[in-house]
Amino acid sequence: MAQPSFAPVPEAGAVRPTVPTQPPEIGRAKNPGLLRHVPRTPGRYGNPAPNEGFALTLAARALEGLEVEHTHDREGVALAVGLVAAKRASLIGRGPTPGDVERAMELLGVVSPVTTESARRFRGLDHSYAAQRDLVDSVSDADLLAPSEGSAQ
Repeated sequence: MAQPSFAPVPEAGAVRPTVPTQPPEIGRAKNPGLLRHVPRTPGRYGNPAPNEGFALTLAARALEGLEVEHTHDREGVALAVGLVAAKRASLIGRGPTPGDVERAMELLGVVSPVTTESARRFRGLDHSYAAQRDLVDSVSDADLLAPSEGSAQ
C-alpha cells in the first residue's frame, strides 16, 4: 500500500531519481532480426519457410506404415524425408504439406520395405548438421519443383 501524501517521510526513505543506463555494446549479442542484410554465401544457410518443423511430423506419420528392417533406422529416414520436404515447401514459399513428404520420399527412393542397405545413407544424420545440409543440398531445386510421378499435372 502506498504511503499517504500527508505522512512525513525521512530523507533516507525518500525515493531518489535514477538515470537508466544503456546496456554495453561490447559482448552483447546482436539481434539478427534487426539486421538489414543477412549475408548469403552459397549453401549452408538453408531455406527459411513458415512452420518447417511440421515437415518432421508429417514425415514421421508417413513412415509409420512403412516396413523397416530395423526400427532404429526409421528416425534417420524420417529426418531425411522431413528435411527434403521442408526444402520443397520453402522453395514454393509456404509451410509443408503431405504432398511435399510424398515428393521427398520419391526423390530419396524411400519405398516399403526400407532395407538396411537403403537406410544406411541416412544413418547418423540426426547427429551432424553438415551431413543434413549435404543431403538437402544434394537434391536439386528443379527436381523438387517438378510435379511428382503420381500427380495428374
